[in-house]
Amino acid sequence: MDRDKFEALVVKALEDLAPEFQSKLENVDIVIENYPTPGQLRQARLRHPNQLLGLYEGVPRTKRGVSYGMVLPDRITVFQKPIEAQCSSDKEITAAIRGVVRHEIAHHFGSTEETLRRLESRKGRGKNPTK
Repeated sequence: MDRDKFEALVVKALEDLAPEFQSKLENVDIVIENYPTPGQLRQARLRHPNQLLGLYEGVPRTKRGVSYGMVLPDRITVFQKPIEAQCSSDKEITAAIRGVVRHEIAHHFGSTEETLRRLESRKGRGKNPTK
């Protein structure tokens, strides 16, 4: 998939977020890279670049104190090539981007990887994670 189309899908995933989430992303950069860097792989404790689809780097909103301010924006990176490698159609790529964007934004709001995996596992078994 060419970069422009991939970027448009990331923008669409962001636009589809509920307004209450969109309004709280004022100091977050969303970027697209082909692959994670070796440092990003180490941070995620992964070895192969195709294992990492997205990465949140920053201070989650739940860990910010009253003196939090004057800091560089948090960063959410969406990795195009690993997503493409794990998908076999444009429809799958679209769904993967949507999932990655939501997953990384959840980290911004303080969700841990363990919590997200548990919710995704429930979703995969047909259970509603909100009940």
